[in-house]
Amino acid sequence: MRIAYCLKPKIMQIDNNQLLRFTTAGSVDDGKSTLIGRLLYDSKSIFEDQLEAIETTSKKKGHQGVDLALFTDGLRDEREQGITIDVAYRYFTTPKRKFIIADTPGHIQYTRNMITGASTANAAIILVDARHGVIEQTKRHAFIASLLQIPHIIVCINKMDLVDFREEDYNKIIAQFEEFSSKLLVRDVRFIPISALLGDNVVKRSENMNWYQGSPLLDTLETMHISSDINKVDGRFPVQTVLRPQSEEHRDYRGYAGRISSGIFRKGDEITVMPSGFTSKIKSIDTFEEELDEAYAPMSVSITLEDDIDISRGDMIVRTKNKPESSQDLEVMLCWLNNESAKPRTKYVVRHTSNEQMAMIKEVIYKIDINTLSRKNDDKELHMNDISKVKIRTTKPLMYDSYRENRMTGSLILIDPATNQTVAAGMIV
Repeated sequence: MRIAYCLKPKIMQIDNNQLLRFTTAGSVDDGKSTLIGRLLYDSKSIFEDQLEAIETTSKKKGHQGVDLALFTDGLRDEREQGITIDVAYRYFTTPKRKFIIADTPGHIQYTRNMITGASTANAAIILVDARHGVIEQTKRHAFIASLLQIPHIIVCINKMDLVDFREEDYNKIIAQFEEFSSKLLVRDVRFIPISALLGDNVVKRSENMNWYQGSPLLDTLETMHISSDINKVDGRFPVQTVLRPQSEEHRDYRGYAGRISSGIFRKGDEITVMPSGFTSKIKSIDTFEEELDEAYAPMSVSITLEDDIDISRGDMIVRTKNKPESSQDLEVMLCWLNNESAKPRTKYVVRHTSNEQMAMIKEVIYKIDINTLSRKNDDKELHMNDISKVKIRTTKPLMYDSYRENRMTGSLILIDPATNQTVAAGMIV
């Protein structure tokens, strides 16, 4: 039996079931894994057997106390080298909110891992070493967070204990980051001075930095408003399957099941089925438990229509007066994830919402120099971790929105049909 460590165990009452996904990013040794370990440790979200195992490993490595980074560095190579290689997902809950953490690597060669971990995040925590300030890797991760349209960025200026908790060092780094981030598309940036090792301003307010009047990190994560992060305007319902129960109770039932990508659907709404263009009205919205008057993203429901229309997996139900774009030719910001380079005119499987078809990369428009963030117009070869703007042509039109407007219908992946490996992730421009 696994018991979360605390002196007086008690049942935690969850008042808010809202889930927040956040990712951590930063340069090597900025303290990402230590910060997550501190969050888990101080919020009492660690099981006793985990704590005992980490304490034993810490003693073997000669540490005086518990090495908090070991709570997330789960691979053997990570523990031996003291670095994060793979994306480590951790889950914890407080009385106010549930969390999924993606601890992503800081090394340049693991750029693809950061993109994978951050692709679904509501917030990104970017760590900055208070001694070094904003460096090249900080800018790189801020750029990727902007590229992925992560709505909230929290800049944690870590290791404040090593600069004697000086406010002037904190303000200097804020000025450095704001000068750079003014060029990016970032809506919400917050700054918190912390010491992940000592716990200052992580879960509890720091007594060493009375000059900081803001909230500690955990309180910031618990109270951050994320309801508006989901697109509630553009109604998009990709159909995953057609439900035909053929039972006595539901003999004539024909429901279109899937997960609402964005927007709100209500009974009686006028809808259009794409790509066919046929129109109808919503007759009912059903879940396993009950019939609903309305449903919204990211709910999974079954929708029935007043008219019989030929609809199958990959089609999209949208509101008639609010349709997405439809095209076979797309411009996409692409991150190449595969060890093997992209092959010219090679056919890949493109997976977009519930739609799956063949596609090929027609042209590499430019690549992003991940070190300087400048464009490289002459280099057209795509290698692992490369980020580039490309033109893609699909065999049939895709129904999409730009990634900036809708992260769900604006994203896609490319799959090698021979190996079934995901070779690239893309954001439609």
